[in-house]
Amino acid sequence: MADARTYTDAEVTAKLAEHGLTDWHLEDGWIRRKYNTDGWPQTLMAVNAVGFLCEAAWHHADLAVTWGKLWVKLKTHDAGGITDKDFELARKIEDAVLWRPAGGALGTGNPKKFVFSK
Repeated sequence: MADARTYTDAEVTAKLAEHGLTDWHLEDGWIRRKYNTDGWPQTLMAVNAVGFLCEAAWHHADLAVTWGKLWVKLKTHDAGGITDKDFELARKIEDAVLWRPAGGALGTGNPKKFVFSK
């Protein structure tokens, strides 16, 4: 992975928008995102979902966890910056953590906020 293309700060901002990662931002050489939850159980479930995706991708996020909040940050260590791997994993994390049923047999899902963007 050391030969993977890394992106400049301006390119990272553009790539975040390109991938629809509007709540992610670049800070201190990482792309970062904060998720708010309804409480401790929802935070732990989000952490486990992120952990599963990271392990499956063999690309591991740095996490900070507290009651009602989960911070995720990504960069490709062996490449020395932000690569396509980071954007792809961020997109998967976003899709999994914010997914909600949209009708059908699952109805509308959990009536609580669960995990949310703001």
